[in-house]
Amino acid sequence: MTTDATTPAAPTTPAAPSIDELEAQERRLVLPRFTHEDAWALGSLLVDLARERNAPVAIDIRRGPQQLFHAALPGSTPDNDAWIDRKRRVVERYASSSYLVGARFRAKGTTFEDSSRLDPDHYAAHGGSFPLAVEGAGVIGTVTVSGLPQLEDHAMAVEALERFKGE
Repeated sequence: MTTDATTPAAPTTPAAPSIDELEAQERRLVLPRFTHEDAWALGSLLVDLARERNAPVAIDIRRGPQQLFHAALPGSTPDNDAWIDRKRRVVERYASSSYLVGARFRAKGTTFEDSSRLDPDHYAAHGGSFPLAVEGAGVIGTVTVSGLPQLEDHAMAVEALERFKGE
């Protein structure tokens, strides 16, 4: 079977990273600054990645409580915005990616839902929300992707941050 050269290849599902790998991502992806213009650039990069892959995602970037960027691509639904809010709250509470938080609970032989004592209607330790950390300031915001399986949401956010940072 041949494929059309203009049709992007379907992305392969990434292997689940270890807790050490997830923690290393967060240490590596600390930014020198994060401005409104940076939010636009990072969000636009994510939109481009999603369009290349025909990914039906919603994208959200916040600095503190302020939403600096939001996009809903074809195929995304209002449920994606609800997932964004739930995953983002986990990052805001734990200052770690939503995927890493869930992985830490799983490593203890439990789940976030069973052991965090947080309302699952408001918090979801599912992959896709990543902390925006700035040198000398710590976590100042979040970048969140919703619409794909959780590991793919996480991987897309990380890939965009790597490209944005020039890695």
